[in-house]
Amino acid sequence: MKRMSPRHHGMQRILLLAAAGAIAYFIGFVSTRPAPAQQPERFDMKVREDFFAGFSGDAERLARGMKTCEQVLAANSKDPYALVWHGGGLMVEAGQAFQAGDQQKGMDLWTRGLKEMQTAVDLEPDNPGVRIPRGAVLLASSRFLPSPEMGRPLVTDGVADYEHTYEVQKPYFETLGTHPRGELLFGLAEGYSRLGDQSKAQLYFEKIKTDLPNTAYAKRADAWLTTKTLAANQTGCVGCHVSK
Repeated sequence: MKRMSPRHHGMQRILLLAAAGAIAYFIGFVSTRPAPAQQPERFDMKVREDFFAGFSGDAERLARGMKTCEQVLAANSKDPYALVWHGGGLMVEAGQAFQAGDQQKGMDLWTRGLKEMQTAVDLEPDNPGVRIPRGAVLLASSRFLPSPEMGRPLVTDGVADYEHTYEVQKPYFETLGTHPRGELLFGLAEGYSRLGDQSKAQLYFEKIKTDLPNTAYAKRADAWLTTKTLAANQTGCVGCHVSK
């Protein structure tokens, strides 16, 4: 993946939307899957609220979420969940450094964040709990690179994360809630549109209309199918959560 500096303006906002998408997806996913007896608490359940607050600008909560990840990584440097969430946190810190004018620090954090998330995916390629957080951050943050071409490698990897997750979840995808299904299908449709693959984009937008009628996702699908484009305010998470 080619490393590029993000734009200064809007970095925290776009990473907030990425976090919202990832968190919202898992809330919907978990609500539809039975929990085995005595299953340990999932890692994202331990850190997501701290990270969400941190992405919203709460430095103390972000530091707490990062510390939780670092404690896990100190014991096991190959923990995929800690790596993917910590990598997302580094991306936020990179945006803050760029905004403060520290280009070198920003670039170092940006590169580390991408590397940690890639390592997590390499370790657990079939795990939605790894692929969705990475994909959400990549798809969202790619919008704030200096040009579409610079963002293209991030969009490509983000779409691949969502596509692989969709393949893994196909046996039970229809049992998931409206929000997780909508976020995944919309991410695929809009991602393929940005990559210039209009046939795949149309396939997923039409699937949204068929499978999720009378929803905000279907309205966005209608808009794209009519104009082959979407306004910027129609590309974020639908019904994003707020930090507690």
